[in-house]
Amino acid sequence: MNYKKTAIDIIEQVGGSKNILALEHCSTRLRFKLIDRSKVNQDALKKVQGVMSIVNGAQFQVVIGNSVVDVYDEILKVCPLDINDSTIKTEEKINLGARFIEFIINIFQPLIFAIAGAGILKSLLMLLAMFNILKSDSTIYTLLVAISDATFYFLPLMVAVTTANVLNCNRLVAIAAVGYLLLPATTTALSEGVELFGFTIPNIAYNAQVFPAILCVSFLAIMEKIFNKYSPKPIRTFFVPMMSLAITVPITLTILGPLGYNVGTIFTTIILFLYNKMGFLVVGLLAVVLPFMVATGMHKALIPYAINTIGKLGYEALYMTASLAHNISESGACFAVALRTKDETLKQTALSAGISALMGITEPALYGITLQHKRAILGVVLSSAISGTFLGLFTVKGFVLVGPGLASMSMFIDPNNGNNLIFAIIGFVVAILGSFIITLIIWKEDANTAESSTEDIVEEELIEEEKEVNILVSPVEGKVIDISKVNDELFASKTLGDGVAIIPANGNLYAPCDSEVVMLFETKHAIGLKTKNGAEILIHIGINTVSMNGDGFKTFVKTGDNVKEGDLLIKFDLDKISHANLDSTVMIVNNNGTDYAYKVLNKSYGNVKKGSILFDVKGGI
Repeated sequence: MNYKKTAIDIIEQVGGSKNILALEHCSTRLRFKLIDRSKVNQDALKKVQGVMSIVNGAQFQVVIGNSVVDVYDEILKVCPLDINDSTIKTEEKINLGARFIEFIINIFQPLIFAIAGAGILKSLLMLLAMFNILKSDSTIYTLLVAISDATFYFLPLMVAVTTANVLNCNRLVAIAAVGYLLLPATTTALSEGVELFGFTIPNIAYNAQVFPAILCVSFLAIMEKIFNKYSPKPIRTFFVPMMSLAITVPITLTILGPLGYNVGTIFTTIILFLYNKMGFLVVGLLAVVLPFMVATGMHKALIPYAINTIGKLGYEALYMTASLAHNISESGACFAVALRTKDETLKQTALSAGISALMGITEPALYGITLQHKRAILGVVLSSAISGTFLGLFTVKGFVLVGPGLASMSMFIDPNNGNNLIFAIIGFVVAILGSFIITLIIWKEDANTAESSTEDIVEEELIEEEKEVNILVSPVEGKVIDISKVNDELFASKTLGDGVAIIPANGNLYAPCDSEVVMLFETKHAIGLKTKNGAEILIHIGINTVSMNGDGFKTFVKTGDNVKEGDLLIKFDLDKISHANLDSTVMIVNNNGTDYAYKVLNKSYGNVKKGSILFDVKGGI
């Protein structure tokens, strides 16, 4: 996959960089917050290379699979996002329920990585201790276990940060407000009994609690807005946080903290009530519906419950247990499809998706295989029901919040019950064999699935290789403007070629792509480059700067040199250009545009850094 090209195409199809308010990613998906969803070309977006599917729910999600981080990084290179820009208002009209789900997902999604990493570490340590490889009373064991314990203990602080990010309030002040709840002096005082404003403050241990932190920071955000609005600017720096903390912390201690604690307790109690009443059947039922919940992103709504339950009980016996049944069932179904199908492309996709699901990442399997083939999804559903019911029957518990898979089976180690891991492994085997056998038996090639040959695939790849594309990145840092706006008629009229202009922030000019220097003016104010596919690029520094006769310009290359993207070409003195009463705008144009297709990729006309993508030039026209 060409990650850069995929990133560019995604940006274009979601309505351009100006339509992106914020962007996050999980293990397989890009999670967009868009200004106007009506600008998204969903049909074209689905056809972008590397895009497996889209989910237009509480969040607009683009499913990429295992390469999501690479695509995410390339998107940020193209259009750096200011997620703290509160001046931009979304035009999306989402109902209250959807907004609440989006709010919860945005808070908890970033926490998964820290929780999973620390939790898996602890479960592996327990496994080593079980087999006497590492002594449980050793210093190294105690030290490493404390990492996981600290992650959960200080979970409210991490929630404070993510909540502050969502609400655009001061993160450090949010940490200070929530940190008071975890202060040893606070814990001691609450245990001894404290009254405030005539109220007896409940004795609550706030470590590992998430809802009190959410309510605390939400109230803090309101206080910040009020005091920022009415406080004089000279004292705002210290006055706003001082007053926000002075009001928020007491309110949290007396009202919001106990309320958040009770909300979490009630939420957990309701789910556990259903679990206790329906027993093992509810695990099987959840496993059956999980494929469709994951497909829509709705499974994220169960994360607060899981976190709260693990923090309260030390384990969770519903969501993670059902996830084990579903994840491994996806894997088995994919392996069966890979064995039965005659379509070579489908075979390779199914094999790759099966391995990914085996490790606990199910989106490639869901979007690439099972949801597209009804017999495969039927195999998953039936196997999930069987294995989920089995796991529920033996009350298998998970102790780490992470996607269950082969690499994370240590999450089911119970120090007080060795059978927990054994039954989890049996459930694992039931899930993969069940879905594999069921899918193997009922599989039938879809009518629209044509048998493809190796020769056809090779031919398609060769055709793609013949499509030479030269991506040009920004040669200078600064602000991109429409070239038609520059104060030079030749460039503004595009007589010299189409392109973009940049008002430079500094005097460093870099190579926008791998190319050959074919022209370098004696006055050093302009340079001509030739790309690998023959496109000729002219970069002109300033307007009428030829009159400076090279004064203030220093070159680092010569005609005939081959340069790499990012190589320093020219240094120019912005102060000297300014003292000469000249315009320093840099123009980058495609000099042989009649022979080459030209396309502006960065249409945001905003600030760019070195390496930000500007446009591409495609030959063969």
